[in-house]
Amino acid sequence: MLNRLSRACPLPWLFVGLGNPGNKYIGTRHNVGFEMIDAFAQSQRIPMNTVNCKAIFGQGLIGEVPVLLAKPQTYMNLSGESSGPLAAYYKLPLNRVVVFHDDMDLPCGVLRLQDKGGHGSHNGLKSVIYHFRGNREFARLRIGIGRPPGQMDPKAFLLQKFNATAHQRIDAALQEGVGGLKLLISEGLTESARCFNKEQKYKYLKLQTVPT
Repeated sequence: MLNRLSRACPLPWLFVGLGNPGNKYIGTRHNVGFEMIDAFAQSQRIPMNTVNCKAIFGQGLIGEVPVLLAKPQTYMNLSGESSGPLAAYYKLPLNRVVVFHDDMDLPCGVLRLQDKGGHGSHNGLKSVIYHFRGNREFARLRIGIGRPPGQMDPKAFLLQKFNATAHQRIDAALQEGVGGLKLLISEGLTESARCFNKEQKYKYLKLQTVPT
């Protein structure tokens, strides 16, 4: 297992993207947390080439700040079995953890950065909270995927791949998310969330009535 980071370094950030492992889940709505990790890792040239605490794992420096990236391979509903031990292993307070996850309450392609919250019936978040011993004081990057059309089963909607229009929105959102996360690392959560969410609010107003 990887060695703990040096005590002389600034306190790391742990970014955890939620999703399901396996080729059949690539490109599905429920896996946008994985896609956000991949987009950030690629932009910062952080290799995701090790396994740590049941997660595909990478680590790097943004400026002088260590960043840990994880994609739990436990399947969505057991995500906490990876994220809990990771935070414990690196002795991180939960205010240095950010979980990336899909959110049906936001229009497709709209993001929100928030400092804490509940699980909103998201099974991956339920597991994370459980393995954080019920503590909800960790940040989330919510990635909007929109609502299922008509009477479609939400579970089927989550495991469906994006259509071309939605995929374009998600691709754009991931790049915006990279910018927001870089701001988080340099400016801290409170200031970065204020600036980032203000920009995303205008996008929300524009996209909330546009179908995908």
